Amino acid sequence: MKRSYPFLVGVTGGLGSGKSTVCHLLANMGCALFEADRVAKEMQLTDAEVIAGIKTIFGDGIYSRDADGDLLLDRKTIASIVFSSPDKLQALNQLIHPKVFTAFALAIDDARQRGVKILVKEAAILFESGGSKGLDAVVVVTADEQTRIARAVLKGMGTAEEIARRLAAQWPQEKLTALADYVLVNNCSCTELQQQSEQLYHTLLAAADALCT
Repeated sequence: MKRSYPFLVGVTGGLGSGKSTVCHLLANMGCALFEADRVAKEMQLTDAEVIAGIKTIFGDGIYSRDADGDLLLDRKTIASIVFSSPDKLQALNQLIHPKVFTAFALAIDDARQRGVKILVKEAAILFESGGSKGLDAVVVVTADEQTRIARAVLKGMGTAEEIARRLAAQWPQEKLTALADYVLVNNCSCTELQQQSEQLYHTLLAAADALCT
């Protein structure tokens, strides 16, 4: 028996892989997009429970105010702390991930009411967070390490050495691809990535139509 739409697709990949580009290409083709990392960042500045929890973990000084009185979070300090403190990273994840899961459930309901066929969930740590549970398919976007480092440096995310250390702390791409239903290799031009994404979209649409009604 078929179930109702939407067909749920997770998209993930390491730093500099191009997963966000793929997600926005899919969104332009008609998929709904839930950006888990963006939602989590917004909660860190708007959700009172999350803000209080972060202050408990990292201290009140982790937040400040700008000249207009808007709340600021020192994300760079948090990143440096959790990089060397697994306990604090676990505490942060336990604070935020359940709320992101709840937000995704609401996104599913909204997509269903709007008759959306495919809902894409973009998340940097989709498997690590347990966010892949309940999805119909998972796409992993990969690229070779030097390409990923160059992209991240170009975006101002740090030096090549800093980016390399961040990559080393992430799950290896081989581990991600072993768990994937679909893999896009993004060492190519924008045109080629567009073509791969279009092929992926039609494949996902066929899978959605086979499963859902």
